[in-house]
Amino acid sequence: MHYYSYELAHALMHPVRLMTRAVKAQVEAPFNPFANTEFAKNIAAACEVFEGMTRRYGKPEFGIKETKIHGLTVPVTEEIVLKKTFCNLLHFNRDESVVGKRYDPKVLLIAPMSGHYATLLRGTVDAMIKEHNLYITDWADARDIPMYEGDFGFDDFVDYIIEFIQFLGPNTHVIAVCQPAVPALAAVAVMAAKDDPAQPASMTLMGGPIDTRRNPTQVNKLAEEKPLSWFENNVINYVPFPNAGMGRRVYPGFIQLTGFMTMNLERHTQAHMKLFENLVKGDCDSVNQHKAFYEEYLAVMDLPADFYLETVKAVFQEHLLPKGELMHRGERVDCSAIRKTALMTVEGERDDICGLGQTQAAHDLCPNIPVDEHYGYVQPGVGHYGVFSGTRWRTEIQPRIREMIRTVQFKRRTGSDETKMPLPYRSLHQAREQVVDWRTHQVATPPNGSAR
Repeated sequence: MHYYSYELAHALMHPVRLMTRAVKAQVEAPFNPFANTEFAKNIAAACEVFEGMTRRYGKPEFGIKETKIHGLTVPVTEEIVLKKTFCNLLHFNRDESVVGKRYDPKVLLIAPMSGHYATLLRGTVDAMIKEHNLYITDWADARDIPMYEGDFGFDDFVDYIIEFIQFLGPNTHVIAVCQPAVPALAAVAVMAAKDDPAQPASMTLMGGPIDTRRNPTQVNKLAEEKPLSWFENNVINYVPFPNAGMGRRVYPGFIQLTGFMTMNLERHTQAHMKLFENLVKGDCDSVNQHKAFYEEYLAVMDLPADFYLETVKAVFQEHLLPKGELMHRGERVDCSAIRKTALMTVEGERDDICGLGQTQAAHDLCPNIPVDEHYGYVQPGVGHYGVFSGTRWRTEIQPRIREMIRTVQFKRRTGSDETKMPLPYRSLHQAREQVVDWRTHQVATPPNGSAR
């Protein structure tokens, strides 16, 4: 009933929104002698805020048309290289005619299937694309997938990751952001157990719930307090007519969005009040920044019900992966089988969605990875979204991932240890401040004994 009520509310609001647009057009019309008065500006601002809060937001575009390489502007085009029912593998193809053929590391960026579109990682992509041959998982909205296409569960998610890695081939570097950290680790473990020749060279897990028993957040506690039947009865809905996926059981994106906004309701309220003030003042830069953020934040997608419920049960309630009890297609997932894939974890000091230490737990599950291929980094002063977007991501986190990838890439190609590596491959090891020792879970002392 939630979904039908939601759709009905949108339908009932449509004529009100049309009327609001008409009022705004009238008060801003050039022939209106009162258009520049304070009263008219307030009316126009109120109409715009109302329209923005009540309209339906569609899937945004990445909009990355170019990048800079060695100071040159290089055109970028998006290309679907592998099409699946619930996900497309998207490649950001750089024009080689500008800077010539490049042999940058292949990177598979696994976007979260958690209610937002893959475009939420636009900033992540923009920073990585300059120096990496980048691919990303573009998950489909379950609302648009007909029922005859079948269901999609946790095992299917793992299978998709394995297929994408195998499609890209050996020496692929995997980066999983937030929710897919668990299935990504499971996928690499499954490949390692079979000694798959396409095992990734490295795996970076960013803000992922590997072990939510560590430093549990409000989100983790809610998932544990409620039985699985509560989630099935209260948040699982059927897609209504006239959507293509009519009748499919889903976890609606608007419910996920409501939960996120409720957690920080005061901040979102203040942001829209500030938007009203900036519209009245005519502060276009601030207005555009607000709109750009909420165009992305308010665009949500539905998740397949099976995948959502299985994830809640396996990851947040029963903690199957850290207990060594996670199963994939009837076989136990053994992370200790991973030997040929370097592991890096990235966490935010102020993350209120995935608590500090939850991602780092992956190091304990993978004891057979060589010690010098364990990298753990905690970024001071950032929350969950700061781990993969924003200034800290561009200037402090992404450079460390880049150097880790190139270090591993060099070792795989030459078989050399790090002491024989030319710069810049050793730069990561020469500046390890804030790098966490995976064995002691303490911030490691830099090699020279001092912090930068």
